[in-house]
Amino acid sequence: MKNEKECETTIVSMKLIADHIKKVALKLDTASVSSLVEGIMDSKRIFLMGAGRSGLAARAFAMRLMHMGFNVYVVGETTTPAVAPDDLVIAVSGSGETPSIASLGAIAKKIGSKLAAITSNKDSTLGTISDIVVIIPGRTKEDINYEDYHERRMIGYPQLAPLGTIFEISALIFLDAVISELMVRTGASEAELKKRHTVFE
Repeated sequence: MKNEKECETTIVSMKLIADHIKKVALKLDTASVSSLVEGIMDSKRIFLMGAGRSGLAARAFAMRLMHMGFNVYVVGETTTPAVAPDDLVIAVSGSGETPSIASLGAIAKKIGSKLAAITSNKDSTLGTISDIVVIIPGRTKEDINYEDYHERRMIGYPQLAPLGTIFEISALIFLDAVISELMVRTGASEAELKKRHTVFE
């Protein structure tokens, strides 16, 4: 019975996270979203990058873009070619201050490629140098005051999720929604995407 009671936290957290994502959708700037979609459609090649769990969200997006037939790469892979001026680089970083991603973003800009940032912080290092900035509101791991975190847990304050989970989940869902938009604009069918899906699973 105790374990069943404890599992209520799981259900409450899921509801809170779902509510947060609905609020994110309402706050999205349609102009920046449109710029991102058009940038993807107009680019010869697309490069995705991100660190940690944000990197996993970026990889998931890269996979779907590949299924769509786009020429896409993940920065850091051994087979990824050099970025060129007519390429689009998309960086996923909640804080926009992850050193490796901010540094790679600066290099992309120096090369002359277009840089898009998916971040919670428009005034971050990454946000300020990007051509396209899509703001995904969310608590990033850099926002945490650990003493405050434990205090809130002790008094029963409802915590959505640890570290940057809220941003990462929101970014993943947003990027999947971008795929839906691209399918509409290109007229791609799910059958076409399936043809490009790996058979080694």
